[in-house]
This record gives sequence, structure tokens and C-alpha cells, in this order.
Amino acid sequence: MSKLLLIDDEPDILRVLSKSLEADGYEVVCAQNGTEGIAVFEKEKPDIVITDIKMPSMDGIEVLKKVKDQNVDTEVIIITGHGDIENAIEALKHGASDYINKPVRDEALAIALRRAREKAEIRRQLSAYTTDLINKMKASELFPDELAADLKAALNGKKDAKDLAWRETTIESKAGESIPVRFSSTILKENERPVGTVAFFQDLREIKRLEKELLKSERLAAIGQTVAGLAHGIKNILHGLKGGSYLVDIGINRGETEKLKKGWDMIKRNIGRTSSLVMDLLSYSKVREPEFEACLPNEIAADVCALLRDKARENKVKIVKHFDNSIGEVLMDPNSVHEVLLNLMSNAVDACLFDENTDKNHRVDLKSTREKDNVIGFEITDNGIGMDEEVVKKLFTSFFSTKGHRGTGLGLMVTHKLIEEHQGTIDVKSQPGKGTTITVRLPYTQASGD
Repeated sequence: MSKLLLIDDEPDILRVLSKSLEADGYEVVCAQNGTEGIAVFEKEKPDIVITDIKMPSMDGIEVLKKVKDQNVDTEVIIITGHGDIENAIEALKHGASDYINKPVRDEALAIALRRAREKAEIRRQLSAYTTDLINKMKASELFPDELAADLKAALNGKKDAKDLAWRETTIESKAGESIPVRFSSTILKENERPVGTVAFFQDLREIKRLEKELLKSERLAAIGQTVAGLAHGIKNILHGLKGGSYLVDIGINRGETEKLKKGWDMIKRNIGRTSSLVMDLLSYSKVREPEFEACLPNEIAADVCALLRDKARENKVKIVKHFDNSIGEVLMDPNSVHEVLLNLMSNAVDACLFDENTDKNHRVDLKSTREKDNVIGFEITDNGIGMDEEVVKKLFTSFFSTKGHRGTGLGLMVTHKLIEEHQGTIDVKSQPGKGTTITVRLPYTQASGD
């Protein structure tokens, strides 16, 4: 049962409230003015004080101050006149737990008392818990060794408090469980002298669990995407092989040389696609360092143009070369440069083939330039079908292809990987219906005698 002190200079109010509170189970002691109230408080030590704010000799604010001076944990509820907000605010500033207006309603009084009891209980629990920690746990038992050492060093002035900002670590529970946490601490000072520390822990178990699930799902998605991409590419090749073998069978059975030749050409083309798919997979999966050797970049670029000349001519696409004659022999990885240019130039020719605008004079330009800081730039420009921004963003993602069933997307993945391994960069600019410009910049080392 809570003991309650009721102070009011009006006997009728005092009598009615005391009867009501006793009926609610409180032990009530009364006083008819502030001076008498403080005397009763010192003798009875009540848990809660309810006092009128306007009384002769000593008003409610003075009673509040004196009560808090003697026991800061005592909850004080102020009774004010209707609309007396200024005095109510003043009382709250001095530590009153609540205020209620006259005439006092039972419901308002019950709510104020409940709040006062809850505050007292929270304070009691916090005090018990803090005392329990102080009496039963050392810092070395609560904190990991490294953090305990850092806190001790900061308290002794040997370490900057800024070094105790948020960091991740692990602590051990009573059950022996290792718990991942984020930890931060600050040093409490009085007159520039360290007197204690406040530490904060954020439990990261749920976050770590979600991170593991996300990583697992990303791996599974990558595996699924890889298998799906490969299956799609292989399926297209198998369709080509079946079509070619069908024509070969007809040619042999009917003695039609033309169908036999056409079917065999289809088979050879798809054998070549199979070989390219396997080589692309090997290139993409293998981690390799660039093998720098003396080479002539313009000659590599010219060889790529020569390899694509027949395909381009058959489809009425003109290949135009613009080579910087100041580029001589340099140290680069010639195999990487050749594969990058061949993939990009082949895609540029295909972009012209897939363009539905037959009125264009389709062309692909390959330009080389010697740039500062030992960098050679290659610019591939076509006036083919072009791409929008969304397609450009996806260009180097897993198995993404603008060619539909005719491509696997591996070629661009390999190209991007080779450029990164060579410490180079690639930039793509494109407009639907107008064409694409791809700029590759690759570093080189001066060959001896250059």
C-alpha cells in the first residue's frame, strides 16, 4: 500500500479527497498548509505528495522544492486552478510528476497517481539494476578485453575518447553465446576530470542473419542465372546443329549437293559458335594477369578489321579505319587488346545488320589515339540500331544480350573483364536509331627504344 500526503488549505476538499483516496487503497496523511505539510512529510516519509499550489504562508511550489530537497525520488502532484498554466509549467520545471486542475475529477486524479507510481517503479528497477551491475560485474566481465582496455586507457587520459566511436565487436552472453554488436562509448567528465563512462551496444544478430540470407540468395541467383544463360546459348546452338544435320540428311538421301553444302555450312557455323561459347566461358572464369609484351596496337586493330571485312562486305557495312600514326611499339597485352576490339567491332557490325532502316549507308569506324599519361584510346562508332539508357546500363551484366536468341551476353562480360584486368576503362554512348560509340582506354608502358 502506497502512503500518500495530501496538502490543501480548504478542509472540505481535504476531507473529500482523503476519503476517496482511502477508498482506492491508499494510506492517506493530511496537512492544512505548506508548513504543516513539510513537517508531516519529514515524519511520515510518504511515497507521493499531492499539494494545492495556492496556500497561505508556503505555496505549492515551495512545498515541491522542499520535498525534492529532502527526497528527490518522491513524486509530487500539483493541484492548480483552472487555466493556471504558468504555475503548472513552473511546477513541472522543479520536478513535479504531474498536475491536475480544480475541481479535481476522480478520473484525472487516478491517471496522475498511476503515472506517479509507474515513474517510481521504473526508478526503483533502474536503481536495482544499476546497483546490481556495480556490485557484481567488473568492466572486464562486461566488455571484451580490447574494449575494456580502451575504456581504461580513455579514463586514465591515455586514449582519445574519439577512438571509442562506433565499432563492431562481439560480446559473450551468460549462456556462452557469442553476440555480434556495434559498440560506442563516451567518457563522463566533471571539471575536466574523467569520472565514468557510458557505453551503448546494438545487437547485430538479426542484421547478420539477414546479411547471410541475402548473400546466400545472391549466390543462388547468380548460379541460376549462369545455368539459365548457358542453357539458352547451348539450346540455340543445338537448334542450328539440328537444322544443319536435317539439310545434310536430305542432301545425302536425295543426292542434292546444294542442300548438302548448305547443311554442312550451318553445322560448321554452329561448331564455331560452340567453340566461341566455350572459349568465352574459360576467359570469364579464369583470373589472369595481363601479359605485357612489345606490340603494335595499330597493327592489332588492322588485323581485327581484316577479320571482319568479309562479313561486313556481305552485309553492305563499310569498315573505316582512323589510326594515329604516332602510336608505335608499346608494351601491352596484345591478346587482350585483340579480343576486346574483335568483340566490340563484331557487335558494331551486328548493330548495323539488325537495323531496320535500310536507307542508311551503314558503317563502322575504328579510331586509335595516343593520349596523355601513357594511355591509348580506341573508339568504335557505328550508325546502326542504337540503344536506350536502360539497355546501356545492363550492357555488362550477366548474360545480357541485345541480340536476343542470337547472342549469349558472354562476349561483353569477357570484354569488360579483360579491360578491367588491363587497368583500363570503357565508356558507352548510344541513341536508339542513330548508333553507338564505345571508347576503350588502355594503359601501356613504353617499349625500349620508343
